[in-house]
Amino acid sequence: MSNSTGDQSFSHVKHLREIRDRIGKELEHMTAEEAHRWHLSQEYKNPTLRRLMSKAKPPKPPCPEHETAHALGLVPYPKYRPSGVEWLGEVPEHWQVRRLKYLVSINDDVLLENTDPELTIQYVDIGNVDHRRGVHSFESITFGTAPSRARRIVRHGDTIVSTVRTYLRAIAPIRKPASNMIVSTGFAVLRPRSASFSSGFAYHVLNAPGFVEDVVARSVGANYPAISANQIGSIPVAAPSLSEQRAIARYLDRETAKIDALITRNEVLIERLREQRAALVSRTVTHGLPPDESRKAGIDSNPKLKPSGVEWLGDVPEHWRIERIKNLFDKMERPVRECDDVVTCFRDGTVTLRKNRREAGFTESIKEIGYQGIRSGDLVVHTMDAFAGAVGVSDSDGKATPVYSVCRPQARANASFYAYLIREMARRGWIQALTRGIRERSSDFRYRELGAQWVPVPPLNEQEAIARFLGRMIGKLSKAASLAHRQIDLLHEYRTRLISDVVTGKVDVRCPAGADVEAVE
Repeated sequence: MSNSTGDQSFSHVKHLREIRDRIGKELEHMTAEEAHRWHLSQEYKNPTLRRLMSKAKPPKPPCPEHETAHALGLVPYPKYRPSGVEWLGEVPEHWQVRRLKYLVSINDDVLLENTDPELTIQYVDIGNVDHRRGVHSFESITFGTAPSRARRIVRHGDTIVSTVRTYLRAIAPIRKPASNMIVSTGFAVLRPRSASFSSGFAYHVLNAPGFVEDVVARSVGANYPAISANQIGSIPVAAPSLSEQRAIARYLDRETAKIDALITRNEVLIERLREQRAALVSRTVTHGLPPDESRKAGIDSNPKLKPSGVEWLGDVPEHWRIERIKNLFDKMERPVRECDDVVTCFRDGTVTLRKNRREAGFTESIKEIGYQGIRSGDLVVHTMDAFAGAVGVSDSDGKATPVYSVCRPQARANASFYAYLIREMARRGWIQALTRGIRERSSDFRYRELGAQWVPVPPLNEQEAIARFLGRMIGKLSKAASLAHRQIDLLHEYRTRLISDVVTGKVDVRCPAGADVEAVE
């Protein structure tokens, strides 16, 4: 038996605290103005976040070695023993370690082949499930027209675990399902034996990173990895008493719900920021700067509007001209230099050296046939992905595929202004309407179509002022979105680590330290 709560168990508790502290520090880096503007200040008013992020220490515990754990409101168990299972590590001394098949039954009920073909079912396939939202959708279909894999019957308290493409973590609890809910045979339906395994605890165990990694490791098949239900049943898990399982499940249900709510808030914030950015660009490239910004730039702050004569564009300031893009840009066909690295045009409008962004995930050309030179400041339009926003100004010299239209602005054009404008054309669906797709989610927007488009031509100083304004504002919005993405990453990390440490007994969440095990119900 091991009494090493010590180093190993306290390290788990300390790591949880470090994650929470990092979330708090990320928020501290925002200015009050930014927090108010992007509504993040509201998170501080939320009692859930305040408790989650709080750095205030509770009263000092009686044992100095428990100070770190108590700072989180969590403590390790008093004594541990080796589990003999790699993903479990040491477990509390009074916990059992048993193979899953002794705690659950698997795939108990199926629809028979003689089921009424007119019976309507709610069919759940792998794509209808994810590890965070659970069963988020279903297909209403008759049994007669359903795929042959629509067979497994589920009941309240079951947990479904995907046995195919196991890396997707399609794991979900079944809570009060419709009587006609049927899941794919691509799931193993695990039904806890009520005398030994709590359904709530079972779901969190089956969603623990160590368990999922074990499932993935046992899966076979390179392109379509799969595992049998029997193999899932052979995986060992930790099993405290039933009353303790219920206490753990209640704790994790409560805490993960709070974390998920915060993740959702950040996701909503990111979507609002995206909408704000789109509205800002749309208004500015078609109607000019806001009045305050116009006055700062010495531009008429209240210009009269006129019809542009361009279907997607609408009215524009009266002093703006309308011309074809080919009269504002020169199509470049530069030779490639030996020192040139590959430049990539991304769908978010970034045009940079590929190595500056990422190296993985690209198709490498065996021969660079037709490659062309690119220079910093060129307007680059990806002819196949322009419809999705792959338009921008290169920040680097280099070389690129002939699929790109590389254009150099003439004296009357600012490349950044027209990059924003062409991306707005794409957002409004105009590029997709002009071109014929050559592959799924693609178009063929070649320079002849690009050059023929009629676009507004503000005075050059106004183009430059608009480009500076949008660059500045989009930078602020992007910073807020990056912070929200970072919060989501940290909250996911915290959620994952919390589930793992609780279901493997690294921290004791039953009640305050020292409570009797059997007293917790």
